[in-house]
Amino acid sequence: MPTARSKPSKPRLSHLDQRGQARMVEIKDKPITARVAIARAQVRMQPQTMRVLRSGKAPKGDVFAAARLAGIQAAKRTPELIPLCHSIVLTGSEIAFKARPREGLLEIEARVHALDRTGAEMEALTAAAVAALTIYDMLKAIDRGMTIERLGLEEKHGGKTGSWKRG
Repeated sequence: MPTARSKPSKPRLSHLDQRGQARMVEIKDKPITARVAIARAQVRMQPQTMRVLRSGKAPKGDVFAAARLAGIQAAKRTPELIPLCHSIVLTGSEIAFKARPREGLLEIEARVHALDRTGAEMEALTAAAVAALTIYDMLKAIDRGMTIERLGLEEKHGGKTGSWKRG
């Protein structure tokens, strides 16, 4: 804890080198551990759009199946999209949906499991985001005003920092 005379130290950003340039963090000395990350996103839509989604009769086909597969594929391809993200060994990826028709919301939860030296947070966030984008794509002919909201990490387990859960 800083004293009245000392300044609090700035946290070191591990993706920056001594000159402040972007770098990929070296993880070879970290132990391989089981890791889990859970991220969520929401898609806000009109009541008519929600009815079509829940009926399973969208013009482009099975919206949930397409979004589930897109999310899983996105988790696997995260290092291709996020420049400083490591390739990790994914051992599982699940995408779940919960409709909240009264609020006009579809909740998306992405859960990613890995066995590696670094976490799966980016994979879970990418999976949730791409699943939400796929929902939009599959339903945009009905409702171009949909919005994707509240993308965020909900919890993570494993690794040096242990477990974290959103308050």
